[in-house]
Amino acid sequence: MQPAARLSAAIEILDDILDDTAAEKALTNWARRSRFAGSKDRAAVRDHVFDALRCKRSFATLGGAQTGRGIVLGLMRAQGLVIDAMFTGDGHAPAALSEEEAAHSAVPEGNAALNCPDWIAPALQASLGDDFEATCHALQHRAPVFLRVNTRKSNREQAIAALAVENIVAVPHALSETALEVTENPRRVHLSTPYLDGLVELQDAASQAVVDLLPINEGSRVLDYCAGGGGKVLAMAARHSAEYFAHDANSLRMKDLPERAERAGAAIAVLEPEAGVGPAKFDLVLCDVPCSGSGAWRRSPAGKWAFDQDQLDELRKVQAEILAMTADMVGPDGVLAYTTCSLLDAENTDQITGFLAAHSGWECLSKHRFTPLDGGDGFFCALLTRVKA
Repeated sequence: MQPAARLSAAIEILDDILDDTAAEKALTNWARRSRFAGSKDRAAVRDHVFDALRCKRSFATLGGAQTGRGIVLGLMRAQGLVIDAMFTGDGHAPAALSEEEAAHSAVPEGNAALNCPDWIAPALQASLGDDFEATCHALQHRAPVFLRVNTRKSNREQAIAALAVENIVAVPHALSETALEVTENPRRVHLSTPYLDGLVELQDAASQAVVDLLPINEGSRVLDYCAGGGGKVLAMAARHSAEYFAHDANSLRMKDLPERAERAGAAIAVLEPEAGVGPAKFDLVLCDVPCSGSGAWRRSPAGKWAFDQDQLDELRKVQAEILAMTADMVGPDGVLAYTTCSLLDAENTDQITGFLAAHSGWECLSKHRFTPLDGGDGFFCALLTRVKA
């Protein structure tokens, strides 16, 4: 595919997304219709689509229309590209600019320039304070690719050397002692020997830093109650020899966990939702609760535009319910860890305040927030325990 044809494909996919098709489904549907597109074409089109979604509001302003064409036109203007060389109408290229499009000169301002939905901007600003604008700007850019070194099988230096053999360049990242940032050839990682042999796993650096905060002792009983794909329980299992259990309300999210655990050399018991977690208490219960995902919007930018106040209100109810329910699963001297990938106080500190108000026998040991300004995604972690008599 020629570069202009890739832009046409991005326009087509963005129009599908604007018609309420999920981003991944829209990309998959296009790929199935476009068997002629090679792997490099698919990767380039995907990059165009996600770059456009991260800045959908400002690009639509620059392009003059809330359409796939308008957003891609805005992307080109934002990047200072020569539009007439691509929008020619020749072959599979986008149609040439109309007089109105050529004359359009609007510039985004305020929340539009920050690519922040108006309804959530006050809450984000109150939560982030002076970091609000800088964080919004960080969310407009592609997230780095991070790896977690599996210390059961390797260390940083060995992992870096093994990746280099396959022309993948990775460097240590300050957020965690296990974190590597891939600076060259990130798309090769999932097919590389270090990945397939379990020396490294794909995991955000801040997510690794959250795991570093969790208190785990040799022989502890540890439950990851909202395990999802299992990234955090795998990271915990790499740190200490303990009994690890994974649970998720949707067991399909954990379908790859046994294979990933075997590759990593970790023993993790997967609990089916209908079986419950049993009467035995745990030394650590991790609740990585469903949330807005606002700290990871640069990875899942379509979610930013689809999210609304009703969804936030419903999520906050679910978060509070999970906190209250899992408190009973924690042993007398155990710790309840509450985490989100949200930047909003409503999902973070406010939830902890509400829990402590309703549970007088508990106290907060620590709270920590990471934002994209730290290099990784946005995360929140609070550690709770029962008040000692």
